[in-house]
Amino acid sequence: MNKSAAHRTIDGIWRIESPRIIAGLARRVRDVGLAEDLAQDALIIALERWPESGIPDNPGAWLMTTAKRRAIDHLRRSKVRDQKYAELGWEIERQYEPDWDEAIDDPVGDDLLRLMFTTCHPVLSAEARVALTLRLLGGLTTKEIASAFLVPEPTVAQRIVRAKRTLAAAHVPFEMPPRAELPARLSSVLEVIYLMFNEGYAASSGGSWIRPMLCGEALRLGRILAEIAPAEPEVHGLVALMEIQSSRFKARIDKKGEPILLMDQNRALWDHLLIRRGLSAIERAERLGRAFGPYLIQASIAACHARARTASETDWVRISALYDALSQIAPSPVVELNRAVALSMAFGPEVGLEVIDAIGQEPSLKNYHLLPSVRGDLLMKLGRTQEAGIEFKHAAALTCNEKEREFLLRRAADCAID
Repeated sequence: MNKSAAHRTIDGIWRIESPRIIAGLARRVRDVGLAEDLAQDALIIALERWPESGIPDNPGAWLMTTAKRRAIDHLRRSKVRDQKYAELGWEIERQYEPDWDEAIDDPVGDDLLRLMFTTCHPVLSAEARVALTLRLLGGLTTKEIASAFLVPEPTVAQRIVRAKRTLAAAHVPFEMPPRAELPARLSSVLEVIYLMFNEGYAASSGGSWIRPMLCGEALRLGRILAEIAPAEPEVHGLVALMEIQSSRFKARIDKKGEPILLMDQNRALWDHLLIRRGLSAIERAERLGRAFGPYLIQASIAACHARARTASETDWVRISALYDALSQIAPSPVVELNRAVALSMAFGPEVGLEVIDAIGQEPSLKNYHLLPSVRGDLLMKLGRTQEAGIEFKHAAALTCNEKEREFLLRRAADCAID
């Protein structure tokens, strides 16, 4: 294997293995930043040796063993070893040499879950949580994260550095939160993954309508969380939502990268394996026998679309009912906007327009381009094309996504032709 091919292979292995390696190290060194540094040391050694020696039969184990040795060396050299022992609760006599190999090992799932709760700790800003989670759990480089969110690379680097410092300064423990804090902390983890996926599914800015890489990383993290927290229905709900939404990628844009609306998509292009996985995740959540949360409700809405063989077969009445339920447990202007769309499809555009006009003055929607976009669509269906054109132009002026702006301006031009 040539050096370039070896490096590509190592990069792929690193993306898969790095989260559990960092998590295993962080549990013992009690410092996420140090854990990443030690894991990176192992990666550098692999990059130096593997192109010559070949990829080991079990590369993940090789990286873990190498990283463990680096951690052991660090702990042995540390001038504050006794303090570390006390912090970790180790009752060790000075003449006793601990079993370092045993000490560094622990169930992978537990460590990954702890790492998720650490990188998504509420002490960090939402932007910092996303950046740090993508870095440590997603295995993305700083450059890749910056590219995904269309922000300068130094900005992302600063966010990650500040996040690590904040966690250290706040003495955030690398452990599962107390039972009383678990729902709020789990909510934070799910929110970060949801935010990642949404940014990839409908990019807020830039020249691409979707960013599959970002969605893929969010879905991967969701799947990991579902395996290590199988008793949480909202985890399965979020995974189901992402599976079903991801199934539409090939149908969401044309060959030029232009957006294709849901009702106009070629459903033969949908990935039915992902749909089946999503429906299965919903079933797993339902078997837990607990009340539906916001992610499970959204997944159920996505399932209604997935089950419809054609756009005309969509059960909009059920979707409207699900949005009613969502608005009760997670009320927001955006939910109301989506509910208006569902109502318009189920009972006519005038019904949806009435709901939209009721939220039209909501301050949080002032610069939200989808409000005039949806309003324009409903006005167009009612034959009020001149008003619709004005709304589409307004929406185009608000969006930061180039493809979406072009799409909205074309819709405005169609209204002028009519």
